[in-house]
Amino acid sequence: QVQLVESGGGLVQAGGSLRLSCAASGRTISTYAMGWFRQAPGKEREFVAAISWSGKTTYYADSVKGRFTISRDNAKNSVYLQMNSLKPTDTAVYYCAADPSYSKITTSPRDWGQGTQVTVSS
Repeated sequence: QVQLVESGGGLVQAGGSLRLSCAASGRTISTYAMGWFRQAPGKEREFVAAISWSGKTTYYADSVKGRFTISRDNAKNSVYLQMNSLKPTDTAVYYCAADPSYSKITTSPRDWGQGTQVTVSS
């Protein structure tokens, strides 16, 4: 099992940017697919972005496509989410996730972080 710790959340104005980081420990994530999810108040957790173990394949929810970029640094055992052109509707707790299978990373990843709050003011 992989332990995941998110950081980088905070309060930002609409149109601004934030970069979330996810540091993994317990084992190397170099063979894991990684993803980001978010949960807004009163809503279910939803998929945001995923990246394959090599970083060559990425996938985004339509709501963030063109604004968010997922990346990874296997040497640092870390994954990142660069969020640009933020909107108030992006306000949520953002979670990092990991799974050995890319086919599961967008739906039911095995390992989860505790989340980091992102608040976008209008």
